[in-house]
Order: sequence, then C-alpha cells, then structure tokens
Amino acid sequence: MLLVALLFSCQSGELPEKPNVLFIAVDDLRPELNCYGRNQIHSPNIDALAAEGLLFQQAYCNIPVCGASRASLMTGIRPTINRFITYYTWADKDAPGITTLPGLFREHGYHTISNGKVFHNQFDSRESWDENWRPEMLTTWRDYQLPENITLDTLSSRDRRGPAWECADGPDSIYFDGQIALKSVRDLEKLKAMDKPFFLAAGFLKPHLPFNATKKYWDLYDPAEISLPGNDTLPLGLPYHLITNWGELRAYDAIPAEGPVSDSAARKLIHGYYACVSSTDAAIGMILDALEELELERSTIVILWGDHGWNLNEHGLWCKHCNFNTSLRTTLMLKVPGKTKGRQADAVVEFIDIYPTLAELCNLPLPAHLEGKSLVPLVEDPDVPFKDFIISKWYSGLTIQTREFAYTEWFNREDSLMGSMLYDHRTDRDENFNLAGLPEYENLADSLSRVMHANKGEDYYK
Repeated sequence: MLLVALLFSCQSGELPEKPNVLFIAVDDLRPELNCYGRNQIHSPNIDALAAEGLLFQQAYCNIPVCGASRASLMTGIRPTINRFITYYTWADKDAPGITTLPGLFREHGYHTISNGKVFHNQFDSRESWDENWRPEMLTTWRDYQLPENITLDTLSSRDRRGPAWECADGPDSIYFDGQIALKSVRDLEKLKAMDKPFFLAAGFLKPHLPFNATKKYWDLYDPAEISLPGNDTLPLGLPYHLITNWGELRAYDAIPAEGPVSDSAARKLIHGYYACVSSTDAAIGMILDALEELELERSTIVILWGDHGWNLNEHGLWCKHCNFNTSLRTTLMLKVPGKTKGRQADAVVEFIDIYPTLAELCNLPLPAHLEGKSLVPLVEDPDVPFKDFIISKWYSGLTIQTREFAYTEWFNREDSLMGSMLYDHRTDRDENFNLAGLPEYENLADSLSRVMHANKGEDYYK
C-alpha cells in the first residue's frame, strides 16, 4: 500500500508524506563553485542541483574539522570543550544515547544506507543504519593508484605520507568516489522496489587530501591559468601562534615541515583540488541521473553539504582548522521537489539546522535534544527573517557570524582574552582587514562579544 501511495503522489506532482532523502556529504568542499558565483571549477552536476534547489549563501559549519563537524551535524547539537573536538570524533562516544539523524529516520520506517564517508568513522552510531558500506581499502584510505606512490605511502611512518597529489589514467571507478557512486546507483535500483521510503547517504572522500583524480579531470584545467590568491599573508593584529600551521598538509611527501610551499607547489595543489572537485561532481552526477531515470526524482529530497571549508593559500594557510571564513563557510544546498527551484537564501545558517529541517520536511517528530532551527521557513520563502547570528568554534577560538560581520575571540586556559578579529563582510568578504582594536569599531566588537557569550551555551570554549 505504501508503494502505491508513493507512486500516486509522484504522478500527481505532490511530495509524499514520507519522502525519500538523498543525503550527499562531500569532504572539504568549499563554496568555490559556479553556483556560488565563481568560475574556476568545472562542477556542472552540483551546479545543476543548485539550479533545482535552494542554495544557502551563508552556511557555516559549527567546527572546522571532519569528524567533529559531522558528529555535530548528525546529532544536531553543538560542539563543546567536552565533545566533538577532533577529526577522530565518534558521535556515539561523545553524545551517547542521542538519536542521530539517520537513526530517527530508521526508527520511523525508513530504510537507511550509508555509502562511503558519512560519519568520520564507519562504525560510529552503527545502529543508525540498515546497511553500512565503504569501499575496500587495498592499501590505505589515501587511495593511491600509481605503484610508486603506493610504495612511498605504505613505507612511510605514521606521520609521513605519500605525495599530496596524484594523476592516474583509468576509469572513474579506480578511485573510491567512483565506487561510491556505482554502489549508490545500485542501491537506488534496489530501493525503488522496496515498500518503504529510504534515507540514502553518499559520502564522498574528495576533495580531501591527497588530491588524487584521474587524468581527464586534471586535463580540465590549464596549469598556466591556475592563479594563486592575492591575500597570502595574515591580517594584522592576530595572535600568530593560534593560527593553524596546516600540519595535515605538511604530513605529505615533499611538503616542507615549516614555512610556505613554493609557488609551483601551491599551483599544483590548487590544480589538484580543482580536479578532485570535478571528479566528485561527476560521481554525484551519476547518482542524480539514476534518481531521474528511476523516476524517483519527484519523491526524493536531495541535500548536499561540504563538512567545512578549506584554505587554498588564502592568508598563507592550507587545510581547515581555523576561524577564518575560508574554513567555516561551506557548501549547502537543498532540493525539495515542487518548492525550491533555483532559489537562494542569504540568511546565516549553521549545520545543526540540517537535522530539524529534514525531520520536519519528512513529517517526523523533532527530538528534544536538538539545538538547531529548521530551515523550512526559508524553503517556503528564502527572504524571511531567520537567524540574527550563528556561532562556531575551533578549540579556544569562538566566532560569531551575522549577515554583515564576523567576530572572533581566542582565550587561554585562564579565560583571558588572547586576541580577536573583526571583519566587515559587506566590503571585505576575503577577511583581509582586521578591524578589531580600531577605536571606531570598539562598540561593534563589544556588542558582538556580548551576544556571542550570552548565546554560546555551556562549556563552549577553552
């Protein structure tokens, strides 16, 4: 009966009472895409999804590191000094007993599948999934294909890895993301025949380091046209010892242990990042095409998010792990059939808002523990007033974002202020001019600081 009801609602153009959910997670995907007004990267499938959905221009993660960001999003609660701290965070260890987002769907009759990297750790909150799959790792998760790189990576110590990029020839399926796409397509074929709605999560590993992609995606870009950012130095007035040393990148072969990378290496890294985004975009396109071909498109909500931003030599930084906009701002788009075609929202939103949004759209009860706010009002009207601010953290750094400003404070173990930064995003979206400490901005900084501390929650920093 449920299958018949679903088919009828799709044919009538109405979203079923319990729509399916396609949940696409992309590792380290910064919002440098055509749909965000940039033109460097070839990402036609993600851009096409944005054209059918609601694109969030000011979406922020709550903490800029893989494991912690995902655990916060999947539980709907904020990070603190006691939970969701590092890349290796386990949600079920830091927040035991909490119903996760896929767990809620499973409890209410959905068939839940995790393919690839959804939680950081595959077996985190394993009771959330009916099926939980990752590609077989024949060597390491870094997924090198060239023999010389495999040898270098497997012979390296734990703190040293293979090269930071790889260009190999072959089909998309030689790398994990191609395999994740193929598995997800097979799952859609199976799920179409099931007499229950589904929550299918596809978690792609790129563009996370190392930047490994097949040659055809590297060839999309002319190396001579790869440019470096113009802001490769830090703004004035920052406590430099609290800015990331990008140890994640420094662990790779031929990357210096200290100091900047060469301009040629920086261009190669940027080229590799772009190639990986294009490769993952193609994998996402395979799934979206299958959704349409199987006539599941009108009964399925699609959400795509990147777990945080990523620095590509802005301010001389790489990776994430800091409070700059390049680490905190991320990609988020939501397609609700019949409601969201080609719309954009400028409201500030945060990742803990995703859980209540999907639950409300699918008519599921909201657990009492949730700390976010449903984005459904923005689905109905992207211009409706939503949040005045959101708050993110990275260890001792606390950041408040409004639509116009970003303000950050760093503290030591004694709760003494060690430094701050203030940026006016109306005129300085790249955050090059730190206004904190300037007399004319003292009242604004004080006001943002008071709001931030009044709303950060307990145990939010140290």
